[in-house]
Amino acid sequence: MREVVIVDAVRTPVGRRKGGLSTCHSVDVLGTVQKALFERTGVDPLEVGQVVGGCVGQVGMQSMNVTRTAWLTAGLPLEVPATTVDTQCGSSQQATNLAYALVAGGVVDAAVGCGVELMSQVGFGATSPKEPNSGLPVNRNYFEHFEFTSQFEGSERIADQWGITRLDTDAFGVQSQARAARAWDEDRFATQIVPVDAPVLGEDGKATGEMTTITRDEGLRETTMESLSNLKPSGREDGVHTAGTSSQISDGAGAILLMTAEKAAELGVKPLARIVDSCLVGSDPELMLTGPIGATQKLLADNELTIDDIDVVEINEAFASVVLAWEKELSPDMEVVNPNGGAIALGHPLGGTGAILTTKAVHELHRVDGEYAVVTMCCGGGLGTGTLIQRL
Repeated sequence: MREVVIVDAVRTPVGRRKGGLSTCHSVDVLGTVQKALFERTGVDPLEVGQVVGGCVGQVGMQSMNVTRTAWLTAGLPLEVPATTVDTQCGSSQQATNLAYALVAGGVVDAAVGCGVELMSQVGFGATSPKEPNSGLPVNRNYFEHFEFTSQFEGSERIADQWGITRLDTDAFGVQSQARAARAWDEDRFATQIVPVDAPVLGEDGKATGEMTTITRDEGLRETTMESLSNLKPSGREDGVHTAGTSSQISDGAGAILLMTAEKAAELGVKPLARIVDSCLVGSDPELMLTGPIGATQKLLADNELTIDDIDVVEINEAFASVVLAWEKELSPDMEVVNPNGGAIALGHPLGGTGAILTTKAVHELHRVDGEYAVVTMCCGGGLGTGTLIQRL
């Protein structure tokens, strides 16, 4: 296989539900980061062979191949094709892994992996409308093999199985917020954030013609053990997770420009990193959210590495128990795991999160002068995405 390098990786600020990005259209948010790749690097977008994007809620403004529509809306070349994939929460990480495979396999010399989700506009359940009734995602034949659990129940079963308590999850929630606040105080995201111009709405809910620029992640909030202890469980009545220890409903997008090392040299651009390996693994669909354990183990074993060789880990904080169970299985140095906060503090715009985490990992490797990073996510249906990155 050919060596595949990351030339640039960018992300929007992550907007909170009904926050700064909520007045935008999905294609404008995704198009902003797609276009930024070429404005920042000087690469001609016609060099790109394919664009692969991730999105979960592919209805309404995110229907009709949102990746392609965003590309065209941004004024990028119509000759460049695009496709949109759905791997649930891991959609844009899998999109980036597929873009990597296209380049590594010789199908194209350059590709873009990206993803978007505007959850303020396209909410949970939008893809299974009650009217008109288009059926349910599973039928009785599925139940012959597995129980159909929710992500909330899955997170609680993980806590049960790995002995994770309410005190553990609350402490993790406080840590995520503290690390995100520190990252912003120290301007750690400066090299990766692309500002987004958002329409200003009047009292009637219609655009006024004015714009405001969103430059900062909006999910951060003052959090203490005391404040979290007062929150009610969000899943089971006696569950260990609350709104303060679960990922936030969010808006955002990310994009990564990939190409062969030879193409980068030909174009005279300096890569940030290379993708060493990627994977997608299946996991128990009833627990649902344990995929990062298997994905990380596979990446390490296939590349003859140990967890101690990894300098940065970005694992999605769908729920605190996801990361805490992963910790118990992998025994990492938790100082390098989500060092700048995760989805509990910054938010989780579903189909955009994988590209956002990959962007964070690449730039953090350079900030700490590290060598290897692992990006991994749990996904609905029992899947785990994984990407192994090496700084150049």
